[in-house]
Amino acid sequence: MNDNTINGVEEPDSVNEEESTYPSIPSGDQTVWTDVSSLLDSACNDLVDGELIHGENFNLFAAMSALEIMDPKMDSGIVCRYYSVDEAIEDGAAPIPLSMNKTEDVHCIIDVMDHLLSCEATWHKGHSLAQTIFSCIYLLRPDRTSSHALLNSYCTVIRSTCSAVISVVSDTRTHEEEDLFTITSGLPLKKDGDDKCLSMLNVLEETVSRQLNACKSPSHKKRAIEDIDPLQTNPDLEVGYCRAVLCRLRFRKHFYHVLGCMRRAQGRGLDLARKHIASCLMELRCILETEQFLRSNNKYGSCKDENEDCTTASGCQPIGFDSTLNSRLSAPTPPRSIKLLSWKKAVEYFEKLLHDLDVICAHPLGSSFEGALRFIIEFQKLQPDLVARSHLQLLLVQDGKLYGHDSMFAVICKAAAIPELTKNLDIQKNESFIHLGQLAITLLKILCTNAAWQRRQLGKVLQDWRILHMQLELALRKEFEERTSTTFDESLFMKMYKHILNWIEEQTYWIAYRFLILGFELELYSPSEYCMVYWYVYVILIKLGEKMHLRMITDGETGKRKGKKKKDTLKDASRDHLIPPAVLLLQCHIYLAEGLTSMIAALRNEHGVFKCVGPFNTEQERFIQHFELLQKACIPDHVSYYSFREYTAHAQFDTLVMCNYFKEAQRIAKELRSSFSNDTTKLSELKQIEQVAEHNGIALNLISRLGSLDPSLKVSFEFNHHPHFATAVVKRS
Repeated sequence: MNDNTINGVEEPDSVNEEESTYPSIPSGDQTVWTDVSSLLDSACNDLVDGELIHGENFNLFAAMSALEIMDPKMDSGIVCRYYSVDEAIEDGAAPIPLSMNKTEDVHCIIDVMDHLLSCEATWHKGHSLAQTIFSCIYLLRPDRTSSHALLNSYCTVIRSTCSAVISVVSDTRTHEEEDLFTITSGLPLKKDGDDKCLSMLNVLEETVSRQLNACKSPSHKKRAIEDIDPLQTNPDLEVGYCRAVLCRLRFRKHFYHVLGCMRRAQGRGLDLARKHIASCLMELRCILETEQFLRSNNKYGSCKDENEDCTTASGCQPIGFDSTLNSRLSAPTPPRSIKLLSWKKAVEYFEKLLHDLDVICAHPLGSSFEGALRFIIEFQKLQPDLVARSHLQLLLVQDGKLYGHDSMFAVICKAAAIPELTKNLDIQKNESFIHLGQLAITLLKILCTNAAWQRRQLGKVLQDWRILHMQLELALRKEFEERTSTTFDESLFMKMYKHILNWIEEQTYWIAYRFLILGFELELYSPSEYCMVYWYVYVILIKLGEKMHLRMITDGETGKRKGKKKKDTLKDASRDHLIPPAVLLLQCHIYLAEGLTSMIAALRNEHGVFKCVGPFNTEQERFIQHFELLQKACIPDHVSYYSFREYTAHAQFDTLVMCNYFKEAQRIAKELRSSFSNDTTKLSELKQIEQVAEHNGIALNLISRLGSLDPSLKVSFEFNHHPHFATAVVKRS
């Protein structure tokens, strides 16, 4: 607040009435004016950073809710240029046509198209619809553009596209990540006739395309101007402007087709969507190529050639936009200032979005539940934005079924390797089994969210999986007891009983593992906490490996019984002792986690580094903070902070070098190359494991040989080879 403050009202430094922009405040009979500058000075001198003035009627909540005057993020009214759309139109902010000069009019429309693209990309990034796309006055008053075919059709397809995107994000409920995304604030998002946007675009595209072809013909200059009906009046610029308009119209058309095709049930429109995606990417390249032409012919606005924040290809400020207009009109919209993505950044965003959507369209729909989980994890490595992740969830879960055609009961039976005959039992009608299907769907949806939201939800759902395991175990026992009085295959029922419970435990430990490693992606762990984190990863992976191996063994036995002759069983006997490659890959992770735990513990014990020390939280408190959700769900059983302390208390480098876990991980990774020769993702993972194991093995030997002799030796951990398993870096200080 300004020093010159009287009666709680802030006044400018100069009290000249002619220069002051503040209205005078009338003094009533009871008004007493007091200069409080000295009081404020005293308060400022007495307060230190972080302190608040506490009054009887002004608490911490009131302080957090107070407005900061003159701050555009808090005080929206101070930056408003217009108080209403009508006022902006009356002031000439959105003229129709955009210019009396026909060439200038086309140029301005292209600027509007480009700026709307920047607004759309910014909206996709999580900002409000009211302060991005609907900062366009032409969209706020749709009827005004009816006399301008090009502008009207473009605004129509923008509205239709926004509606389609909001529908997908709302249906998948991924908008909970970005609470502003689907808020329309009463804006005119839909208008009668918007469903005809494609036919309008097709007519315009045909007209402009015919004009472009006419311009290219040798006899063009000999033809009368009235026969050509050009976009603008300069014949030398006609080809350039036709191309610029045409590629923008075609992009909008194909992008709208992409959204429509990807919404078709059971993935029926994915092949067609990929064709439109290819067309979109081609048109985006054409749009980028028009930049030089538009900048070289920019004579109608203030060009910003050296400004990377330009929201148009020409560098001009677009006509018909006011970013603050909806600050007062839309109550749900927070009054905050935003920065739009530049035009080039917007093009890059849509290129990435289209590539991500293409990856979704290329995913085979016949994959298993495990295949769907694996695909989501790999897709998340591309760091897709909200719109792409919403379309992924829409494809995976439709009407409570995987890909819209496989019931969750059938999917779980296949994933858990349940014998075919048991599928005819009434167990699928059991309430706990129905709940299991719902949990499986919930898991797919959670994995489609962003990393932070995903981690929170995975931590919460862990207890549900754990409780369901106990409930289903009781339900299956009860079912078994009821059927003992009837004729049924007891051994078959027991196999189903074991398979389904083992599968639930496997999923529970997989969720716990995903929960832990997401902490690395979100940078939630400090180096002093790596020891406890890798220890917990190690104990979780041990359990996960056991459950996975058991499932694969039973799955293999089930497969062997189908169509096998007795003489073939002897041939398979020699292979039964072999561990499946997927389990061996998990074993590599176990060795890395165990090796890192032991190495960091040895550094703590012998060198006193990487200890959880500080004035705030003890190591036990940090342990509880990081793993409270796992502990509440008893994952795994009988694991606590004291288990961690007991495991790491006696770690020494001499012992660690003798049982070099990193060397074992490297050995197994090399042997697994042939097993995953056709899987590029797995080969990349094996390469990362080898690099982490090799570098940590070298660091381990170096520390054990020189660490006790050289106090200047410094050890740090970096994630330069693997996103979750750190690499030790040894340097001299």
